[in-house]
Amino acid sequence: MLIKGSDRVIVQGMTGRQGRFWADRMRQCGTTIVAGSSPGKGGQEVDGVPIFDSVQDAAATGPLDASVLFVPPLAAADAVLDAIAGGVRKIVLLTEHIPYQDTMRVIAEANDAGAQILGPNTAGLVVPGEAAVGIMPGTATNIFRPGRIGVLSRSGSLGTLVCLNLVSDGFGQSAFLGIGGDPILGTTTLDAVRTLDEDPGTDAVVLVGEIGGVMEEDAAAYIEHMTKPVVAFIAGRSAPPNTRMGHAGAIVTGNRGSGESKVRALTQAGATVVDLPSQIGAALESAGQRPLVSNVA
Repeated sequence: MLIKGSDRVIVQGMTGRQGRFWADRMRQCGTTIVAGSSPGKGGQEVDGVPIFDSVQDAAATGPLDASVLFVPPLAAADAVLDAIAGGVRKIVLLTEHIPYQDTMRVIAEANDAGAQILGPNTAGLVVPGEAAVGIMPGTATNIFRPGRIGVLSRSGSLGTLVCLNLVSDGFGQSAFLGIGGDPILGTTTLDAVRTLDEDPGTDAVVLVGEIGGVMEEDAAAYIEHMTKPVVAFIAGRSAPPNTRMGHAGAIVTGNRGSGESKVRALTQAGATVVDLPSQIGAALESAGQRPLVSNVA
């Protein structure tokens, strides 16, 4: 899933403090926010944006391309189903602590409708110079600048650090995709890698993974056949087995899912795996990528 400045976006939960705050930041990034929704608050306006009781009500006034959700965990499933029923095909599900059965249900419904979910428990996505949807600091020019490097990350904070390092090293990003830290996700690492591989604006891919699950290992089979270079960083490699570290999905059980297993699979697939985020820029240069500028203050 990528976002364009021309995409018509609705903010679900825009009347709340976080929804209003981040809607303003998203608009500063170029995002076209045409509506908000909050049950029982239809007819209001927030910063000049009309509010509707539901996404379906908003869709009756014009098509909606994308939705971003600022809703509580137990309200998330109904909100996603409302977006799907309203014809939205790009859904950014920021909410964490959603019951797993709700997550599985909405992903299945989205797949049936031809919609894609980013998340849950995601920080969102940014296409620098174009648009941003979520809670990433897309307006910060020392973190995001237009370029040719696609970044995907399970962690929003680690993704932010990597993007900061890229800009410091003179690179810019074609897109940032935060897939989320939950064990069950609408967009997997493989999905995100494929999206960036197929994107004509992306010349190289930076994969920020972490221990737990097998998504990075599953993506390695695809990476093996890519012509675009891939640089990867796997967080939590020193964590002990059977210990949950931060994200709900960051727990290693068995042989697969460990840091060593992920590094081995990615390396065998031809990716360059670095030990520190600060090494990514040099690895990209070694892979033939040219910085936009020689040095960034």
